[in-house]
Amino acid sequence: MEFAELIKTPRVDGVVLHRPFLPTVEGTLCLTGHHLILSSRQDNTEELWLLHSNIDAIEKRFVGSLGSIIVKCKDLRIIKLDIPGMDECLNIASSIEALSTLDSVSLMYPFFYRPMFEVIEDGWNTFRPADAFKDLESMTDEWRLSDVNKDFSICLSYAPLVAVPKDIDDETLRKVATFRHGGRFPVLSYYHKKNGMVMMRAGQPLTGTSGRRCKEDEKLINATLRPGKRGYIIDTRTVNVAQQAKAKGGGFESEANYPQWRRIHKAIESNVLQESLIKLVEACNDQTHSMDRWLSKLEASNWQTHVKEILTTACLAAQCIDEGASVLVHGTEGTDSTLQVTSLAQIILDPASRTIRGFQNLVEREWLQQAGHPFQVRCSQSAYSNTKSRQEAPVFLLFLDCVWQILRQFPCSFEFNESFLVLLFEHAYASQFGTFLGNCAADVKLGLLEKTVSLWSWVNRQQELERLTNPLYEANSLVIWPSVAPQSLLLWEGVFLRWNRSSKCLDEAYEEMVHIIEYNKELQSKVNTLRRQLAQLETEDPLLQSP
Repeated sequence: MEFAELIKTPRVDGVVLHRPFLPTVEGTLCLTGHHLILSSRQDNTEELWLLHSNIDAIEKRFVGSLGSIIVKCKDLRIIKLDIPGMDECLNIASSIEALSTLDSVSLMYPFFYRPMFEVIEDGWNTFRPADAFKDLESMTDEWRLSDVNKDFSICLSYAPLVAVPKDIDDETLRKVATFRHGGRFPVLSYYHKKNGMVMMRAGQPLTGTSGRRCKEDEKLINATLRPGKRGYIIDTRTVNVAQQAKAKGGGFESEANYPQWRRIHKAIESNVLQESLIKLVEACNDQTHSMDRWLSKLEASNWQTHVKEILTTACLAAQCIDEGASVLVHGTEGTDSTLQVTSLAQIILDPASRTIRGFQNLVEREWLQQAGHPFQVRCSQSAYSNTKSRQEAPVFLLFLDCVWQILRQFPCSFEFNESFLVLLFEHAYASQFGTFLGNCAADVKLGLLEKTVSLWSWVNRQQELERLTNPLYEANSLVIWPSVAPQSLLLWEGVFLRWNRSSKCLDEAYEEMVHIIEYNKELQSKVNTLRRQLAQLETEDPLLQSP
């Protein structure tokens, strides 16, 4: 298919662009295969380059011969284009709708993008399972890397290399895979070097109504327990939902078959997240609310309730591990709420996950390479789209919101700032990079590594790192326990309100804070220099020594 076939009117002059908190711009609108571009051809005016993949929905309005297109973006921005001529407006709208809903991954912009920056570090090779396993080997010899999934024949969403208990052979893993949803047998998610406890993740067991049993599965997860220790199975579904799953062939671990494990059910609902996001964004975009109406709509969205449930479950998993018990986390598929819990538990427990590279590693390990969150379908639509596929859900955005809540409560313990989290949100929904393309680990066969650029190649450049680094950061080796009290959880204004009110004052305050911190560092450096000079003088002249 040629993109030109979808572009009915490639160029229109005299188009007026309206954007939040920016002056209107009149210029030429151009449509390419991947971008909507508006340029005033003036040196002092910023051009608009908008990826078609970032467009969630459009609305058309007409007043006489003047047409307007309201463009609603996946990053929650809303812009308006005033287009002279009804035919031109209709053609532009039709082209945008076609270009923004392409299904084929190979037609998406990352396969056509050529970086304008020098790729010093190839992000595709920065975080490899084999490298992570070397760190594990330095702490314990109880695990091994298995290539049982080297051709993705066991599980499409697992990496070719997975960490499993050393005493479990590949044939056992194959049998366990037939007992777990999607072939997602229990694999290592995190090793806590403080006490040797582990966190694993998996898909639900396929016990069904007959109470099917798999002794190999029991052997596998029991192999992670220390002598005399018990473990916890955290099921992210309620008891009722887990019981209903039995009728569909799923289920949960029977305590009779897993006597060394205690099962705990939590209530994380991924199937209602899209509706929750739509209600939240609708409330945030309506500036006419009274206080009571605003608070009522915010509560009705249930977004903050979802944040609380996930953080509470992650704290439970982290507490079990910190107090000396290993944990297995799963929901239904093990690709949504499971990853939220395992990732957040690591941020609570592991200081390395709070660094910029450590967090990138966490996202690669838990969401991309080794766990296979289906980004393409989950992020196919945002809060504005009218056509629902029932598979989209802001699972990753909700995870980032939870990370922001912890960052806000521990502002000195994270090397990255809020801008880093917002950047990940934006690129998960629409990007020139291939990092978040695809639905599972097996999608690397589409040629992502060879034909697209990794987001990390761009992020890890020095100038970008400086923008994303938290100036308040001081390495903290301790476990951090976030408060999940309702009073402690706030609306993430940096995402949900950033297009509704100007950030000028906040930006100025941030710049002033950075200036004060830099000035403090300069003064501290001068103090240290003076102290060294004084110490040197005291050694040279004993009469100067303090009594």
